[in-house]
Amino acid sequence: MDLVNHLEGRLLFAVPKKGRLNQATLNLLEGADIQFRRENRLDIALVKNLPIALIFLPAADIPTFVGEGQVDLGITGLDQVKEHDAGVQALHRARRFSGEITPEEESEHSSRGSGCEVILDLGFGGCKLQVQVPEKGTYSTPKDLIGKNIGTSFVHLAQRYFANLELEADTAQDSTDAPPAKFTNKLRTTIIELSGSVEAACALGVADGIVDLVESGETMKAAGLKPIDTVVESSAILIKSRKPSDPELVDLIASRIRGVITAQRYVLCQYNVERSLLAAAVKIAPGKRAPTITTLDEEGWVAVSVMVEKKKIAPIMDQLTKVGASDILVLDIANTRS
Repeated sequence: MDLVNHLEGRLLFAVPKKGRLNQATLNLLEGADIQFRRENRLDIALVKNLPIALIFLPAADIPTFVGEGQVDLGITGLDQVKEHDAGVQALHRARRFSGEITPEEESEHSSRGSGCEVILDLGFGGCKLQVQVPEKGTYSTPKDLIGKNIGTSFVHLAQRYFANLELEADTAQDSTDAPPAKFTNKLRTTIIELSGSVEAACALGVADGIVDLVESGETMKAAGLKPIDTVVESSAILIKSRKPSDPELVDLIASRIRGVITAQRYVLCQYNVERSLLAAAVKIAPGKRAPTITTLDEEGWVAVSVMVEKKKIAPIMDQLTKVGASDILVLDIANTRS
């Protein structure tokens, strides 16, 4: 099969090929009725029921492909998009310091961003990019790490973080009469790029501290590390190119995915209540927009249907019972549209 020819006319959608976001992303695509079959060892899958091709890429590469317009849509972590943005800004800054572009041109390029546009927070893959140090070490604040060695796979975010930290420290040391410290391209803190097992860097003597992702915190604790600051809070997001090949299809996919996420977060609560008690019941569960109210065949009674956040349903049922609601049912929602 000539994949290049088969990709013609299809919207390209990048998804994580492995890692912590992979399975949740595949579940999301299934819920959005994006039907495909991925052959073994192939990183391209043609969608059967829509003119889309899924491109399986490392999550860290997806912002680059989307940002440069080679791919229309992508699912990745906000941390990866922030890292890509910081890299783009660092490139413009380096070009300005080398004299290739003026400060005005740097500002213009940076204001345009990286080319990625965030459509939707997908609500899974939550984590934090944190500065971590040995729990039994001598470092307790981020400023203690200025001029030290920092291990990370998020090089650009770490460089920007410590550049700002150094600027703050230098400004604080300046006398009130001296001109304010200026951002330079020279970083006293050494950023060491590591592609994996970042948490082992301190124990092995490679780094004094690290900047790494933390989910549950178990890996961090097992490595004898503790967090002292958060650089970025992250979760999975849906991003698109600033100039997608088919904006209408992008909107359709976003709408489907938004519907799946809403369905996962909410349940449908139905109950009967006397009309005289309706106001109190509606106050407990006002719904996503408003409740649906139907008159029952029994005088003075109404039936109410309302969307309720799944995590809040148990106490809401308790409160509805207290105000006189009866026949309370809770139903799962398979999908929805706003």
